[in-house]
Amino acid sequence: MQRLTAPFRRRLSGEHGATAVIFALLLVPMLGFAALAVDIGSLYAERARLQVAADAAALAVAQDCSRGACGDMLATARAMVAANDGDAAAAQPVLNSAPLSVTVTGRTPVQHWFAPVIGHDATAVSATATVGWGAPSQGTAVLPLAFSWCSFKAQTGGGLPSTTTVQTIKLSKSAGLPDCTGPSGNVVPGGFGFLVTDSGTCEVTSALDQRMTSSTGNTPPQGCSAADFAGYVGRTVLLPIFDEFGGTGSGAWYRVYGYAAFTLTGYDFGGQFNTGKKVCGGNGSDRCVLGYFTRFVELSDAWNYSPDAPQLGASILRLIR
Repeated sequence: MQRLTAPFRRRLSGEHGATAVIFALLLVPMLGFAALAVDIGSLYAERARLQVAADAAALAVAQDCSRGACGDMLATARAMVAANDGDAAAAQPVLNSAPLSVTVTGRTPVQHWFAPVIGHDATAVSATATVGWGAPSQGTAVLPLAFSWCSFKAQTGGGLPSTTTVQTIKLSKSAGLPDCTGPSGNVVPGGFGFLVTDSGTCEVTSALDQRMTSSTGNTPPQGCSAADFAGYVGRTVLLPIFDEFGGTGSGAWYRVYGYAAFTLTGYDFGGQFNTGKKVCGGNGSDRCVLGYFTRFVELSDAWNYSPDAPQLGASILRLIR
Protein backbone atom coordinates (compact mmCIF):
# COMPACT_ATOMS: atom_id res chain seq x y z
CA MET A 1 0.00 0.00 0.00
CA GLN A 2 1.43 3.33 -1.05
CA ARG A 3 1.88 5.89 1.71
CA LEU A 4 1.19 9.66 1.30
CA THR A 5 4.34 11.64 1.37
CA ALA A 6 4.73 14.33 3.98
CA PRO A 7 4.56 17.27 1.50
CA PHE A 8 1.27 15.97 0.04
CA ARG A 9 -0.22 15.50 3.53
CA ARG A 10 0.69 19.09 4.35
CA ARG A 11 -1.01 20.34 1.16
CA LEU A 12 -4.27 18.49 1.99
CA SER A 13 -4.29 19.76 5.54
CA GLY A 14 -3.89 23.29 4.21
CA GLU A 15 -7.10 22.93 2.12
CA HIS A 16 -9.38 21.73 4.95
CA GLY A 17 -11.11 25.17 5.12
CA ALA A 18 -11.80 25.45 1.37
CA THR A 19 -15.24 23.83 1.61
CA ALA A 20 -16.33 26.31 4.28
CA VAL A 21 -15.19 29.23 2.17
CA ILE A 22 -17.02 27.95 -0.92
CA PHE A 23 -20.20 27.30 1.13
CA ALA A 24 -20.02 30.80 2.56
CA LEU A 25 -19.65 32.26 -0.91
CA LEU A 26 -22.63 30.26 -2.19
CA LEU A 27 -24.85 30.91 0.85
CA VAL A 28 -26.00 34.38 -0.22
CA PRO A 29 -27.12 33.39 -3.74
CA MET A 30 -28.72 30.24 -2.27
CA LEU A 31 -30.74 32.39 0.12
CA GLY A 32 -31.59 34.65 -2.79
CA PHE A 33 -33.03 31.72 -4.70
CA ALA A 34 -34.93 30.64 -1.59
CA ALA A 35 -36.38 34.13 -1.37
CA LEU A 36 -37.50 33.88 -4.98
CA ALA A 37 -39.09 30.47 -4.46
CA VAL A 38 -40.71 30.97 -1.06
CA ASP A 39 -41.29 34.69 -0.70
CA ILE A 40 -42.56 35.30 -4.22
CA GLY A 41 -44.79 32.27 -3.88
CA SER A 42 -46.26 33.73 -0.68
CA LEU A 43 -46.81 37.03 -2.50
CA TYR A 44 -48.86 35.32 -5.20
CA ALA A 45 -50.86 33.42 -2.58
CA GLU A 46 -51.60 36.59 -0.64
CA ARG A 47 -52.48 38.42 -3.84
CA ALA A 48 -55.07 35.72 -4.64
CA ARG A 49 -56.59 35.95 -1.13
CA LEU A 50 -56.69 39.71 -1.32
CA GLN A 51 -58.39 39.63 -4.73
CA VAL A 52 -61.14 37.43 -3.31
CA ALA A 53 -61.52 39.90 -0.44
CA ALA A 54 -61.69 42.90 -2.79
CA ASP A 55 -64.25 41.11 -4.99
CA ALA A 56 -66.44 40.35 -1.97
CA ALA A 57 -66.18 43.92 -0.70
CA ALA A 58 -67.06 45.45 -4.08
CA LEU A 59 -70.06 43.13 -4.43
CA ALA A 60 -71.29 44.01 -0.93
CA VAL A 61 -71.02 47.75 -1.51
CA ALA A 62 -72.65 47.45 -4.94
CA GLN A 63 -75.58 45.51 -3.49
CA ASP A 64 -76.24 48.31 -1.01
CA CYS A 65 -75.93 51.00 -3.67
CA SER A 66 -78.15 49.16 -6.16
CA ARG A 67 -80.90 49.03 -3.54
CA GLY A 68 -80.82 52.82 -3.37
CA ALA A 69 -78.70 53.44 -0.26
CA CYS A 70 -74.92 52.98 -0.33
CA GLY A 71 -74.62 53.57 3.42
CA ASP A 72 -71.14 53.66 4.93
CA MET A 73 -69.22 52.25 1.97
CA LEU A 74 -65.86 52.28 3.74
CA ALA A 75 -67.19 50.38 6.76
CA THR A 76 -68.80 47.80 4.48
CA ALA A 77 -65.62 47.39 2.43
CA ARG A 78 -63.40 47.10 5.51
CA ALA A 79 -65.66 44.49 7.08
CA MET A 80 -65.73 42.31 3.95
CA VAL A 81 -61.99 42.62 3.29
CA ALA A 82 -61.18 41.73 6.89
CA ALA A 83 -63.61 38.80 6.82
CA ASN A 84 -61.81 37.31 3.81
CA ASP A 85 -58.25 38.39 4.60
CA GLY A 86 -57.78 39.30 8.24
CA ASP A 87 -54.53 41.24 7.82
CA ALA A 88 -55.77 43.43 4.96
CA ALA A 89 -57.33 46.89 4.93
CA ALA A 90 -59.63 48.61 2.44
CA ALA A 91 -59.29 52.06 0.93
CA GLN A 92 -62.29 54.36 0.50
CA PRO A 93 -64.45 52.84 -2.27
CA VAL A 94 -64.81 54.93 -5.42
CA LEU A 95 -68.35 55.36 -6.72
CA ASN A 96 -68.70 55.93 -10.48
CA SER A 97 -71.85 57.38 -11.98
CA ALA A 98 -71.55 56.61 -15.69
CA PRO A 99 -71.90 53.73 -15.89
CA LEU A 100 -72.93 52.90 -12.34
CA SER A 101 -70.12 51.00 -10.62
CA VAL A 102 -68.00 50.93 -7.48
CA THR A 103 -64.32 50.17 -7.15
CA VAL A 104 -62.75 48.73 -4.00
CA THR A 105 -59.02 48.36 -3.34
CA GLY A 106 -57.58 46.16 -0.63
CA ARG A 107 -54.01 46.42 0.65
CA THR A 108 -51.78 44.44 2.98
CA PRO A 109 -48.02 44.18 3.69
CA VAL A 110 -46.47 40.73 3.31
CA GLN A 111 -43.51 39.95 5.58
CA HIS A 112 -40.81 37.91 3.88
CA TRP A 113 -39.01 34.86 5.23
CA PHE A 114 -35.74 34.96 3.34
CA ALA A 115 -35.70 38.22 1.40
CA PRO A 116 -34.50 40.28 4.43
CA VAL A 117 -31.09 38.71 3.77
CA ILE A 118 -30.97 40.67 0.51
CA GLY A 119 -32.52 43.79 2.00
CA HIS A 120 -36.29 43.29 1.49
CA ASP A 121 -38.28 42.87 4.69
CA ALA A 122 -41.80 43.23 3.29
CA THR A 123 -43.76 43.99 0.12
CA ALA A 124 -47.05 45.88 -0.14
CA VAL A 125 -49.68 43.84 -1.98
CA SER A 126 -52.89 45.34 -3.39
CA ALA A 127 -55.91 44.12 -5.32
CA THR A 128 -58.72 46.06 -6.96
CA ALA A 129 -62.24 45.00 -7.92
CA THR A 130 -64.96 46.90 -9.76
CA VAL A 131 -68.62 45.88 -9.75
CA GLY A 132 -71.20 47.47 -12.03
CA TRP A 133 -74.97 47.29 -11.82
CA GLY A 134 -78.12 48.28 -13.63
CA ALA A 135 -81.64 47.21 -14.53
CA PRO A 136 -81.97 43.87 -16.35
CA SER A 137 -81.96 44.05 -20.13
CA GLN A 138 -82.02 40.38 -21.08
CA GLY A 139 -81.92 36.99 -19.46
CA THR A 140 -83.69 33.77 -18.67
CA ALA A 141 -86.81 33.84 -16.51
CA VAL A 142 -87.31 30.66 -14.52
CA LEU A 143 -91.11 30.84 -14.92
CA PRO A 144 -92.89 31.21 -18.29
CA LEU A 145 -95.03 34.18 -17.26
CA ALA A 146 -95.40 37.76 -18.44
CA PHE A 147 -97.14 40.52 -16.48
CA SER A 148 -98.78 43.51 -18.12
CA TRP A 149 -97.54 47.01 -17.36
CA CYS A 150 -100.94 47.93 -15.98
CA SER A 151 -100.75 45.06 -13.47
CA PHE A 152 -97.36 46.35 -12.33
CA LYS A 153 -98.67 49.92 -12.20
CA ALA A 154 -101.77 48.87 -10.23
CA GLN A 155 -99.56 47.54 -7.43
CA THR A 156 -96.70 50.04 -7.52
CA GLY A 157 -98.25 53.19 -8.95
CA GLY A 158 -95.71 52.94 -11.77
CA GLY A 159 -92.79 53.64 -9.43
CA LEU A 160 -90.36 51.41 -7.58
CA PRO A 161 -91.95 48.70 -5.43
CA SER A 162 -92.21 49.70 -1.78
CA THR A 163 -94.45 47.15 -0.05
CA THR A 164 -94.32 43.51 0.94
CA THR A 165 -98.07 43.19 1.28
CA VAL A 166 -99.21 40.09 -0.58
CA GLN A 167 -101.59 40.88 -3.39
CA THR A 168 -103.48 38.85 -5.96
CA ILE A 169 -102.49 39.47 -9.56
CA LYS A 170 -104.97 37.84 -11.88
CA LEU A 171 -103.80 36.73 -15.30
CA SER A 172 -105.17 38.67 -18.22
CA LYS A 173 -108.61 37.12 -18.71
CA SER A 174 -109.37 37.37 -14.99
CA ALA A 175 -107.62 40.67 -14.32
CA GLY A 176 -110.65 42.94 -14.23
CA LEU A 177 -108.48 45.94 -15.14
CA PRO A 178 -109.76 47.85 -18.20
CA ASP A 179 -106.30 48.52 -19.61
CA CYS A 180 -105.21 44.92 -19.14
CA THR A 181 -107.77 43.15 -21.31
CA GLY A 182 -109.12 43.30 -24.82
CA PRO A 183 -112.68 42.86 -26.06
CA SER A 184 -112.42 39.09 -25.69
CA GLY A 185 -111.51 39.36 -22.04
CA ASN A 186 -107.88 38.55 -22.79
CA VAL A 187 -105.05 40.86 -23.76
CA VAL A 188 -104.63 38.59 -26.74
CA PRO A 189 -107.34 36.06 -27.70
CA GLY A 190 -106.19 32.63 -26.59
CA GLY A 191 -103.47 34.04 -24.33
CA PHE A 192 -103.36 34.09 -20.53
CA GLY A 193 -99.87 35.50 -19.98
CA PHE A 194 -98.03 32.21 -20.44
CA LEU A 195 -95.07 32.17 -22.83
CA VAL A 196 -93.56 29.62 -25.19
CA THR A 197 -90.63 28.14 -23.29
CA ASP A 198 -87.06 27.42 -24.29
CA SER A 199 -86.72 23.95 -25.76
CA GLY A 200 -87.04 21.23 -23.14
CA THR A 201 -87.38 23.61 -20.19
CA CYS A 202 -89.92 25.61 -18.22
CA GLU A 203 -87.82 28.77 -18.68
CA VAL A 204 -88.02 31.66 -21.14
CA THR A 205 -85.10 33.68 -22.49
CA SER A 206 -85.89 37.15 -23.76
CA ALA A 207 -84.56 40.70 -24.13
CA LEU A 208 -85.87 44.26 -24.05
CA ASP A 209 -88.11 45.18 -26.99
CA GLN A 210 -88.36 41.53 -28.03
CA ARG A 211 -91.71 40.06 -29.00
CA MET A 212 -92.31 36.92 -26.96
CA THR A 213 -94.71 34.31 -28.33
CA SER A 214 -97.81 33.52 -26.30
CA SER A 215 -98.46 29.95 -25.19
CA THR A 216 -102.13 29.30 -25.77
CA GLY A 217 -104.47 27.84 -23.19
CA ASN A 218 -105.18 28.63 -19.57
CA THR A 219 -102.61 26.25 -18.06
CA PRO A 220 -98.79 26.41 -18.15
CA PRO A 221 -97.06 25.31 -21.37
CA GLN A 222 -95.82 21.80 -22.05
CA GLY A 223 -92.48 21.13 -20.43
CA CYS A 224 -93.56 22.66 -17.13
CA SER A 225 -94.35 20.44 -14.16
CA ALA A 226 -96.10 21.25 -10.91
CA ALA A 227 -92.71 21.00 -9.20
CA ASP A 228 -91.29 23.75 -11.41
CA PHE A 229 -93.71 26.26 -9.92
CA ALA A 230 -93.86 24.83 -6.40
CA GLY A 231 -90.08 25.17 -6.08
CA TYR A 232 -90.27 28.95 -6.37
CA VAL A 233 -92.94 29.61 -3.75
CA GLY A 234 -91.44 31.98 -1.18
CA ARG A 235 -88.67 33.03 -3.56
CA THR A 236 -88.11 36.12 -5.70
CA VAL A 237 -87.88 35.73 -9.47
CA LEU A 238 -87.45 38.11 -12.39
CA LEU A 239 -90.32 38.23 -14.86
CA PRO A 240 -90.88 40.26 -18.04
CA ILE A 241 -93.33 43.16 -18.07
CA PHE A 242 -95.05 43.76 -21.41
CA ASP A 243 -96.49 47.04 -22.66
CA GLU A 244 -97.61 46.10 -26.18
CA PHE A 245 -99.33 43.01 -27.55
CA GLY A 246 -100.99 41.69 -30.66
CA GLY A 247 -102.01 38.69 -32.73
CA THR A 248 -104.23 35.81 -31.73
CA GLY A 249 -103.81 32.20 -30.63
CA SER A 250 -100.41 30.70 -31.36
CA GLY A 251 -99.51 33.86 -33.29
CA ALA A 252 -100.07 36.16 -30.33
CA TRP A 253 -97.17 38.12 -28.89
CA TYR A 254 -96.13 40.34 -25.98
CA ARG A 255 -93.45 43.03 -26.25
CA VAL A 256 -90.93 43.18 -23.38
CA TYR A 257 -90.88 46.61 -21.76
CA GLY A 258 -88.68 45.69 -18.79
CA TYR A 259 -88.15 43.16 -16.01
CA ALA A 260 -89.53 43.25 -12.49
CA ALA A 261 -88.74 41.20 -9.40
CA PHE A 262 -91.70 39.33 -7.97
CA THR A 263 -91.87 37.37 -4.72
CA LEU A 264 -94.15 34.42 -5.34
CA THR A 265 -96.29 33.27 -2.41
CA GLY A 266 -99.01 31.30 -4.20
CA TYR A 267 -100.81 30.67 -7.50
CA ASP A 268 -103.60 28.89 -9.28
CA PHE A 269 -103.10 28.02 -12.93
CA GLY A 270 -105.67 25.26 -13.01
CA GLY A 271 -105.38 21.51 -12.65
CA GLN A 272 -102.37 20.42 -10.61
CA PHE A 273 -100.82 23.86 -10.85
CA ASN A 274 -102.01 25.52 -7.65
CA THR A 275 -101.14 26.16 -4.03
CA GLY A 276 -104.74 25.79 -2.95
CA LYS A 277 -108.22 25.73 -4.40
CA LYS A 278 -109.85 29.10 -5.05
CA VAL A 279 -106.78 31.05 -3.89
CA CYS A 280 -107.69 33.59 -6.57
CA GLY A 281 -111.18 34.06 -5.17
CA GLY A 282 -114.32 33.77 -7.23
CA ASN A 283 -115.66 30.40 -8.28
CA GLY A 284 -112.27 28.82 -8.80
CA SER A 285 -112.02 29.43 -12.53
CA ASP A 286 -109.79 32.52 -12.22
CA ARG A 287 -106.07 32.22 -12.89
CA CYS A 288 -103.70 34.24 -10.70
CA VAL A 289 -100.47 34.54 -8.80
CA LEU A 290 -100.13 35.71 -5.21
CA GLY A 291 -97.20 37.80 -4.07
CA TYR A 292 -95.74 41.25 -4.51
CA PHE A 293 -93.33 43.20 -6.67
CA THR A 294 -90.19 44.05 -4.75
CA ARG A 295 -86.69 45.48 -4.96
CA PHE A 296 -84.19 42.75 -5.60
CA VAL A 297 -80.54 42.21 -6.55
CA GLU A 298 -79.93 39.33 -8.96
CA LEU A 299 -76.40 37.88 -8.89
CA SER A 300 -76.73 34.98 -11.32
CA ASP A 301 -75.04 34.87 -14.70
CA ALA A 302 -78.41 34.26 -16.35
CA TRP A 303 -79.03 38.02 -16.63
CA ASN A 304 -77.38 41.06 -18.20
CA TYR A 305 -78.02 44.72 -17.51
CA SER A 306 -78.09 47.98 -19.42
CA PRO A 307 -78.05 51.65 -18.34
CA ASP A 308 -80.99 52.17 -20.73
CA ALA A 309 -83.23 49.47 -19.24
CA PRO A 310 -86.31 50.66 -17.31
CA GLN A 311 -85.73 50.55 -13.57
CA LEU A 312 -88.60 48.56 -12.06
CA GLY A 313 -86.88 47.57 -8.83
CA ALA A 314 -84.57 44.80 -10.00
CA SER A 315 -80.81 45.17 -10.37
CA ILE A 316 -78.15 42.97 -11.95
CA LEU A 317 -74.60 42.99 -10.55
CA ARG A 318 -71.51 42.16 -12.56
CA LEU A 319 -67.87 41.91 -11.56
CA ILE A 320 -66.12 43.90 -14.30
CA ARG A 321 -62.55 44.23 -12.98
